[in-house]
Amino acid sequence: MTFVSDQWKDYALLDASDGERLERWGDKILVRPDPQVIWQTPKGHPGWRSYDAKYFRSSAGGGRWSENSLPERWRIRYRDYLVFNVKPMNFKHTGVFPEQAANWDFIREKVASAGRPVRVLNLFAYSGGATLAASAGGAEVYHVDAAKGMVAWAKENAQSSGLGDRPIHYIVDDCGKFVQRELRRGRKYDGIVMDPPSYGRGPGGEIWKMESSFYPFLREAAKLLSDRPLFMIINSYTTGLAPSAVGYAADTVLVPKFGGRTHVGELGLPVESSGLVLPCGATGRWTP
Repeated sequence: MTFVSDQWKDYALLDASDGERLERWGDKILVRPDPQVIWQTPKGHPGWRSYDAKYFRSSAGGGRWSENSLPERWRIRYRDYLVFNVKPMNFKHTGVFPEQAANWDFIREKVASAGRPVRVLNLFAYSGGATLAASAGGAEVYHVDAAKGMVAWAKENAQSSGLGDRPIHYIVDDCGKFVQRELRRGRKYDGIVMDPPSYGRGPGGEIWKMESSFYPFLREAAKLLSDRPLFMIINSYTTGLAPSAVGYAADTVLVPKFGGRTHVGELGLPVESSGLVLPCGATGRWTP
C-alpha cells in the first residue's frame, strides 16, 4: 500500500532522476539528492537548468547549498489549514517532509470526528506537522523533541497556521525519558505519533539506534494510550526497514490489548513529469 500525498498546491515534485529530486517549494525551485532515485531518465524539465538552489553532498560528509538568492525563510501552505516556514538546512532538509501530508489529513480527520476531547502525543516531533494537524482537528497536543531549535520552529509554524493560541505543549526533552515521566504521572493519550530516527543522541548524550532502541520504546509508549485510543502512527526513514516490519512490531504490542490492526505502507509523492509515485519512507497506522 502507498499513502500518496497528492493534495499539495504550494509544493510539487517536478521530476526525479539520477539520484536527485527537482522540487517546487512555493515559487522556489530546489534540487536535492535522494538515494531512492536510482533511475536515470532525461532531465527535460527546464528547472534542472534554472533552479534557485541545489544541495551538493560532500565526500567528507554533509554538504552545502549552492550560492543562491534564497530568502532566509519563506512560507508554503498545505490545503486550507497548515502553513510552514521553509528554511534550507544542513543535510539537505527544508524543515518540511511533504510526503507526511497524507498522515496529517488522517490525523486531523480522526481527531475531528472523535466527538469528544482528544489528547495527542507527538514524539520526535521535528517541526510539528503532525502536531499542527492534530491541533487543527481540535486536540490538546504534547509536542516533544530533543532539539530546542526544532521545537522553536514548530512554534513558528503554529503561529503561521493560526494555531498559536491552541493547547499545544512544547517540550524539549529526550523522548524516552519523557515517556517514563508520563507513565509515573499517569497521563494518558488518545493518539500517539512517533517519527524515531535511525540514529541519534539525546540532550544528555543518550544514544538511540533504531535496531535496538525502537521496540522497547514502542512497548513503553503504548502504555500511555487511553482506554479508548484513536490511533498510533509510526514513521520510519531507516534504510532497509520494511514497512511490514513496522506493522509487525506495532501489532505485537497493540493488538493483544486493544485489538484492531496496523495498516502499513510507503509514503509517496507524485512526480509530475512521469505520473509515477516516488517512495519516501515507511509508515504504520494502527487503529482499534
